[in-house]
Order: sequence, then structure tokens, then C-alpha cells
Amino acid sequence: MAKKDSGKVSELPSTGRLSRSAIAGVAVARAGLAHLGHKAQSLTRSADQQAQARTAHEAELGRILFAALNQLKGTALKASQLLSMELGFLPEGVRRELARAHYQVTPLNRALVVKVLRQEFGQDPHTLFQHFEPQAFAAASLGQVHAATLTNGEPVAVKLQYPGMAASIGSDMRMLRSLLQTLGGHSDTLPKADIIERVMQDVEVKLAEELDYLHEAQALHWFGRHLSLPGLTIPRPIADRSTRRVLTMQRLQGEHLNEWLQTLPSQQQRDHYGQLLFDTFMHCAFGLHRLQADPHPGNFLFIPGGQLGLLDFGCTRALEPAFCQSVATLWSALLSSPPDTQRMQRAYVDMGTIDPTLSVHDFCYQLMPALAHLHAWQCLPFSQAVYDFAQYPPYPKSTPEQQRQAVQFLQHVPPDLPYFDRAYLGLTQLLKTLGAHVRTTNPWIRRT
Repeated sequence: MAKKDSGKVSELPSTGRLSRSAIAGVAVARAGLAHLGHKAQSLTRSADQQAQARTAHEAELGRILFAALNQLKGTALKASQLLSMELGFLPEGVRRELARAHYQVTPLNRALVVKVLRQEFGQDPHTLFQHFEPQAFAAASLGQVHAATLTNGEPVAVKLQYPGMAASIGSDMRMLRSLLQTLGGHSDTLPKADIIERVMQDVEVKLAEELDYLHEAQALHWFGRHLSLPGLTIPRPIADRSTRRVLTMQRLQGEHLNEWLQTLPSQQQRDHYGQLLFDTFMHCAFGLHRLQADPHPGNFLFIPGGQLGLLDFGCTRALEPAFCQSVATLWSALLSSPPDTQRMQRAYVDMGTIDPTLSVHDFCYQLMPALAHLHAWQCLPFSQAVYDFAQYPPYPKSTPEQQRQAVQFLQHVPPDLPYFDRAYLGLTQLLKTLGAHVRTTNPWIRRT
């Protein structure tokens, strides 16, 4: 969850159904005009100029989509965040524009804070808590967090959901589907319509879960019981101060990543926390088959004494064991010397990503070259027993040609894949920021 900025606290804008539809309609019209202009100008461009123009056009489509979602706020803006992290789903230019949603925060004013607590508990903050700080210390697209103290003196964090969020999911997602399908008609690098629909269905389900704070309380309890690696701390939910729109949990004392790095920690300290983060991801993904799927660095606390606090379990994912096995098989096959293309193709078929009838020739000489840069990036840390993440390259950009080639053969996005990719990308970004040296040898991904 992002830190609240120092600007004036205000209420979320109220946008009626008709005006929300108008916002989407304007975006569709703008996308159509942009596409017509792009097509008209492409007739007089050279091949190099066309490639540059395509990249610029994708960025323009991304700006149009983000502008609409940013006006809608709430669940639409959260959907923008989720889509920006769907690796390989959207072209890089579109994805980069949608990522701007991570920096949009609109906190509630004090009167609405009191109103939400009265609606949920029938009581004011001063009767629910010994102390309640009316100004939030953290805020994000769906809610904000306040410091408080229980009547027994225990410090807690109270997460409040912005009003009207749940009611807007259906209409916002219908409009977003329409926008993406329309944009898909204006770009041959966007996925097929059925893939867009499957991803959107999954985003809608996860948004509904994330807006149910009792679901997050259950996730906190589950991970607290099962994720028992030494060095981890997970806050305990407080049941009698939690509802679907309010979540009260134990308040952990520590520093977020950027604050902790300003203390100039030693390489040994960086490596310690880096190893904790890596082991946690691997154990969750391949051992427990359940992920904390929001990779925001604000969801981790560096606690004195070497403990790592895990925060925000609103977005979690139970992974199918067969999916996890297919990922392990694929990455192990990629790390083989030489790469085992037969096992790679079998892993893709098992995940349902490609048609079982795809020829070996097309798999090896058409699809794999289009994905080679992504595969190399994913598997690089496992190529060495101890990897220096300070040297880890940024997530590779796909060229328009690579995107078109991949879209041609990839027939399905496994439901678990976006969450796995998102969590892995977040992990690698954290480890790179830490500059950690990490033992990547593990029981699941093996080099042969």
C-alpha cells in the first residue's frame, strides 16, 4: 500500500452511471481516431519508421485507456494497476501507461472516516478504540489505513474501504471490457478477444475478493498458520473490529524498503532480507501453492532484529499444483544444457497455453524465438548457485513483431499465470533494489 502524499485530504469524486459511460465512450472515440491517423500515416513510412510509429501508437492507446480509468477512479483505477502487471498480456507501451495508476491516491476526509466506522459498527472511533488517528498514514486505490490503539492498549492498523467501491465493480468492468476489445480492434499486438475476456473475468473476481476485508482477514490467518519460515512476521487480524469494509490488524513496527535503505544497511543485512524474500516466494509458490500476489514494496516491513513483516493480503491466489509443476518443468528444461525443447513444449501443453497439435517446428522456430528474451530473463537468477540481483537486468520489452508472433500461437492464459508472473516480477524488483546476493538453489527448479 502506497504512502499517503502530503496533499490536501479530500473525498473521492462522485461519478454517476451516465457520466461514467460517457467517459468510456469518449475513450473509444479517441482510440478510433488515433487508429485512423496511425493507419493513414503508415502508408508513407519506411519499415524503421513504421516500427517506431507502432510503439508510439501503443503508448497513445495506453494514455487514452489510462485517462479514462483515472477519471473513473476506484475499482477502475485498481484494475489499471492489475493490468499493468499482466506480463505479456498487453503491449509494453500500453502497460507502461497503465502503471501510472500506482501513483494515484485520493484519501478520505475525516467526516467520511467517522461515517464509515458508524455504518459498520454503529459507534464512533473514540468508543471503538482507546485512540484513533483520524489522518491516514497510508492510502491506495481502494482504501486507506489509520493508526489506532485497542482498549487493552495494543497498537493496531485500521484499514477503511472507500465508499461505493463494491457497487462500481460491475459497471466499471463492463466498460473496461468494451475499451479493451475496441483497442484490440485497433492493434494487432493485443491478445485475442477470448483471452481478453478470460483475463477480465479473473480481474473482476479478484477485485471482488479484495473489496471483502473479511476475506483478507481469513488470508492473514491462513498465512499466519502456514507460512512459518523463520524470520517472518504476519500481523494478526482483530475479528471483533473487522467487517467487509473495515479490517483491523496488529500494527507492526518497522521501516518500509526505501526508509530502511536510507539507514545504509550492510551487504550482509541486504543479503539476509533478500534471502528471506526469495525463500518466501519459492516456498509459497511451489510448497504451499498460494501466493501473496501484490508485489508493491510498501507491503513489506523491515523490522529491527532481522524480522520481515508481510502486509496486505487482500490479493492472494491459491495456485493449482499442476500449474506449479508445469512452471518448474519449463524453467528446469530451459536451464538444461542444451535446453530440453520436448519438456518445454509438454509444459506449455500441460498449462493449456498452446494447442496440443502445434507442430514441433512451429514451437521451436516460431513461438520459442518470440519468447526467448522473456525466458532468459526469468531463468537468469537460477543459472548460478548464488546470484547478485544488483546485476539483474530490467524486465525485457517485447518488440511488436515478437508480440504478434506470440499472440499468434498462445491460445490461452492459465488463470494462475498472471498472479505468478506479477509476484515474481515484484520479487525480482525488490531484490534488485536491495542489491542482494541470494542462494537460488532450491528443491523445485533444477539445472541439469
